[in-house]
Amino acid sequence: MRTLEFKNGDKMPAVGLGTWKSEPKKVENAVEHALKNGYRHIDCAAIYGNENEVGNAFQKVFSNGNVKREDVWVTSKLWNNAHKKEDVIPALKQTLKDLQLDYLDLYLMHWPVAFSPEVTFPEKDEEFLSLEEVPLHETWEALLEAKKQGLVKHVGVSNFSTKKLEDLREKTSEMPEMNQVELHPYLQQNDLIEYCSKHGINLTGYSPLGSGDRTDAMKADDEPILLENEVINKIAKKHNATPAQILIKWAELRGTAVIPKSTNEGRIEQNLQSVGYQLEEEDLQEIAKLDKHYRYVKGNPQFVTEGNSYDNIFDE
Repeated sequence: MRTLEFKNGDKMPAVGLGTWKSEPKKVENAVEHALKNGYRHIDCAAIYGNENEVGNAFQKVFSNGNVKREDVWVTSKLWNNAHKKEDVIPALKQTLKDLQLDYLDLYLMHWPVAFSPEVTFPEKDEEFLSLEEVPLHETWEALLEAKKQGLVKHVGVSNFSTKKLEDLREKTSEMPEMNQVELHPYLQQNDLIEYCSKHGINLTGYSPLGSGDRTDAMKADDEPILLENEVINKIAKKHNATPAQILIKWAELRGTAVIPKSTNEGRIEQNLQSVGYQLEEEDLQEIAKLDKHYRYVKGNPQFVTEGNSYDNIFDE
């Protein structure tokens, strides 16, 4: 499997298991099964509401000695209501407690959005904090402090545009080591990839399969179903692969990490088996033509009320 290398030489496996939308009662088995079947990269977040169960899986697998903690790359994310600099490390320590770990390999600022500390999802303007009240660079400096304290090995961001990354570059001493964003053939984000490559920022793609298991409230009535795309299915048939395996392999070949989510044991295994396939240049050229800058995870609806300042998360 390909890996993404960090400046200190640490390497992150390119294919990991995502845990967003994984029910707590299922995610424990999914993580345990994934680690027993070759996964060495697990992507988590406090807001997913299942880090306790992920931690139970870690404890079971690590305690039997077949898989060591140091062999597994674990990522988690800071939720939007802990952006004040004094709240960052306590939030991180809670995640470490839930995951039953002494450190994280990677900790990300989940969104460039700030909520009041007591609010999980805001419903009115006053439950947001503006970026003037809680600047992104101050939250970022607190993540860097967590790294200095040894609580995390690497720090980064998620859902950051080139504009927001450039703002951090101008105001802080250290750039993010990772930017986790939505990436798939309908949203290829070539300009963002180029910018991150130029500045030594690794990229992880979420929703690589089109996130078809999102709630109906998050879906558009006429949204395209990526796994049913004619080109992807044609390429899959050509290589005797599943459409999901082609999408994962495409992401890996672009030099990004990719974190498909599943709690189905068979699909968990199939997704990792994607690393054994190869795509031809003509396959890549056909997939390149599919880009339509279509976002499945728009972010904005859950962060927009009448008067707050987050009406354009992605600066588009």
